[in-house]
Amino acid sequence: MAKRHNYKNLNIWKLGLEIAFEISDIIKKFPIEERFALSDQINRCSISIPSNIAEGSARSQKSFKHFINISIGSSFELVTQLIIAKHKLYITETEFEAIEIKIEHFQRMASAFQNQL
Repeated sequence: MAKRHNYKNLNIWKLGLEIAFEISDIIKKFPIEERFALSDQINRCSISIPSNIAEGSARSQKSFKHFINISIGSSFELVTQLIIAKHKLYITETEFEAIEIKIEHFQRMASAFQNQL
């Protein structure tokens, strides 16, 4: 039987969840007209990061690698959306830099974990 990971014990899942929580707080400050546009897209993207790790952990090693890849892809998409939010002045440069550091840390950790599978 294939080895399964308890996603709740994985540091990449914990960091992904932390990013999703922070994004939730950040988008609360977005203008109301963005509620169903950019903020919704950013929210769904951030939630996708830990969710794909959790879902993939119940699959085969090969599938788990694929789900981690999706999670990493969502993190790159998230940074792009945050750049747009910064351009629209919905977030400050300081806010952007702080969350970008966490996301880049996640990307490095997730890539390293994926390579170990």
